[in-house]
Amino acid sequence: MPDEDLRRRALEVWERAYAFQMRGDLEEAIRLYQESLTLYPTAEAHTFLGWTYSFQGRIDEAIAECHKAIAVDPDYGNPYNDIGVYLMQKGDLDGAIPWLQKAKQAPRYEPRQFPYMNLGRIYLRRGRWAEALREFEEGLRVAPKDQDMRKLLHELRARFN
Repeated sequence: MPDEDLRRRALEVWERAYAFQMRGDLEEAIRLYQESLTLYPTAEAHTFLGWTYSFQGRIDEAIAECHKAIAVDPDYGNPYNDIGVYLMQKGDLDGAIPWLQKAKQAPRYEPRQFPYMNLGRIYLRRGRWAEALREFEEGLRVAPKDQDMRKLLHELRARFN
């Protein structure tokens, strides 16, 4: 089977995996993401497999999948942000910051505002209000319709008044 056929088939399996993940059938989602990766490794399949692991509390395995995703496609920003989030969950805020900064720089990343939101939350936890404000403002600039970002920014600005 030529590469393009394998890639197309892997994408179909990945889409099925995502559907199972969204329905809460994590074991079937994992099986299908792994099948997709066997057919044709993609950054997306590694990242979403990691995301599924994170739902099961398997944070170290989720991080490992994100590293594999970055090895496949360093331009794909989602695994950088996800590593940052997983490190935040582990309480390693300092370790999370460089990963979130890398996510902001990634050429291929949606939703682009997430690393700004996550960095802002780290700065809020640290009482670094001005830095949090800057991250939320930039996040809203890149995603002006994001209501969660708008709300975070509004709440933070209210603290200054």
